[in-house]
Amino acid sequence: MIDWARVRELQDEIGAEDFGEIVEVFMEEVEAAIGALPDADKGSELEELMHLIKGCAWNLGFRELGKLCAAGEAAAEAGNGGSVDIDAVMQAFEAAQKVFTEGLQEQRVA
Repeated sequence: MIDWARVRELQDEIGAEDFGEIVEVFMEEVEAAIGALPDADKGSELEELMHLIKGCAWNLGFRELGKLCAAGEAAAEAGNGGSVDIDAVMQAFEAAQKVFTEGLQEQRVA
């Protein structure tokens, strides 16, 4: 679910001091975009939200969420936005966020 190698790479790129702040900004952006999904039109608005979430997800190593959003973005772009399972995207984010947070806490303890 989480690409921990990507997380370590991001930590190395930005430094341990700034990592928490960057994660917080990404999470806020994703939470806002996730919150907008239910009311988004099934065309360009959904496509843009999926693109935003996908980028943040992949930057943070949220593989499964990124894959779901890539598929949702492609579906919306092709005019099939109604087929996007928004609940699955929301659930994938919640699950990834939980695993990510727990994993970071374990890393700090270790």
